[in-house]
Amino acid sequence: MLSQLNAAALRGVDALKVEVETNAASGLPSFTVVGLPDSAIRESRERIMTALQNSGLKVPPRKITVNLAPADIRKEGSAFDLPIAIGLLGSIGILDAGLQDTLVLGELALDGTVRKIYGALPAGIMAAQEGLRRIILPACNAREAAVAIAAMRKAEKITVHGVATLTEAVSLLKEHRSRPSVSVEIQDLFRHTADYPVDFSDIRGQQTAKKALEIAAAGGHNMIMIGPPGSGKTLLAKALPGIMPPLGFEEALETTKIYSVSNLLPPEKPLLTERPFRSPHHTTSNVALIGGGTNARPGEVSLAHNGVLFLDELPEFSRNALEVLRQPLEDREVTVSRISATTRYPAGFMLVAAMNPSPAGALTDEDGNLTATPQQIRRYLSKISGPLLDRIDIHIDVPKVDNRELFSTTQGEPSATVRSRVMQARAIQQERFMNDGHQGVFTNAEMPPGLIRRYCGLDDSCRKRLMEAMERLQLSARAHDRILKVSRTIADLDGGGAITLAHLVQAIQYRNLDREFWNF
Repeated sequence: MLSQLNAAALRGVDALKVEVETNAASGLPSFTVVGLPDSAIRESRERIMTALQNSGLKVPPRKITVNLAPADIRKEGSAFDLPIAIGLLGSIGILDAGLQDTLVLGELALDGTVRKIYGALPAGIMAAQEGLRRIILPACNAREAAVAIAAMRKAEKITVHGVATLTEAVSLLKEHRSRPSVSVEIQDLFRHTADYPVDFSDIRGQQTAKKALEIAAAGGHNMIMIGPPGSGKTLLAKALPGIMPPLGFEEALETTKIYSVSNLLPPEKPLLTERPFRSPHHTTSNVALIGGGTNARPGEVSLAHNGVLFLDELPEFSRNALEVLRQPLEDREVTVSRISATTRYPAGFMLVAAMNPSPAGALTDEDGNLTATPQQIRRYLSKISGPLLDRIDIHIDVPKVDNRELFSTTQGEPSATVRSRVMQARAIQQERFMNDGHQGVFTNAEMPPGLIRRYCGLDDSCRKRLMEAMERLQLSARAHDRILKVSRTIADLDGGGAITLAHLVQAIQYRNLDREFWNF
């Protein structure tokens, strides 16, 4: 008898419907899976047959053939265990053979326990788009799939059921009465208060760097901080998520899909509602940073989507790893090409980098002497290329904190106050782009050249000052556009009016290190 139901295969951060066709016929006992399965699926025969036996479900000797369609798409992972087992039971008459409206996912343990899978969120979205009526998956993934159904506004049409064992799944399918479905309230997931480890009021001094962080958060700009060890660069970076606007629902859904397919989603959080902060070690490879591998998975740039990617000790990263950042910084996505397929991952992150001015730490000692030779310093700085620097909007010097500020009892401005100003500036930007019908542009940092010309107009005095700065600092055309974007953000923090000379001069100051410091 032929049995049919549905599973899902992951492609990037999305899921594709896979039809699981199982046929049990007379003949020599065998178990064959076709349809480009990987080794985990080919090995599923032993897990499935043992789980069925230990669950008290006897399968008579048959010639069993399992087809995973479409046959030209490679299927990966152990999430096909449960659908193949259910299909097998349908093909021998224990269950209904017609389950074309049902999506089944789950890995089987030898005792019949249904284990956690990854990619439940995109699988749920796919089920809603394909018009399926029921989802059966591990109990620990049920709320994740329910978030997808709620996001697609199909909760009244699709039921989500979490099962802990194979026996429970069989009982569910044998019942003719409806069982309560797992559901979530999206509003409840956003009601908790975000707990950020560092508040702006905890940071002593560094007012210039704090203002630069506020501008970066308001416009979504990339930023690099240069200063001696112990000046507070890492602390400043960790405080950045606390002043960024809260995640919207669409942003949260995008971010959660990435963590879902990466198997990094915490069980207690079916939807990520806080902006991610990723801080990979400087020994990270370019594949781990950008994504890919034999079985392509999102890298750090995608895990930081809608959040912050913090690269501490920037020159200690390999040059190859840093150079692969250039394309996602520009395009806000990563394209991973393999022989079998081309996969795209979103990578709309804010890059925040920190570095020392010298391989020895501080640039000079207490007597004003260089801590390393000029050749050593040049070699140290040469790991960071000019094209990568061009893509970083704000360059800021972070000097050593003055002892008087360090011991001061004066409380600094809290993150909540700064965040309110950032949100006002973001609201001005979103209203501007929305009213003019620009889809997919939400911050000033994302503006393409056409919008820069439209919204970053300068008067004669501003144009003259910018031209002088371009010639003096030998800036590129890309740096020119970055200055205009930062000027627009500073003006938005000032109420959203026209860009003035004061706004432009402040933006130019954030490029002084661009050429002067690197021409050491």
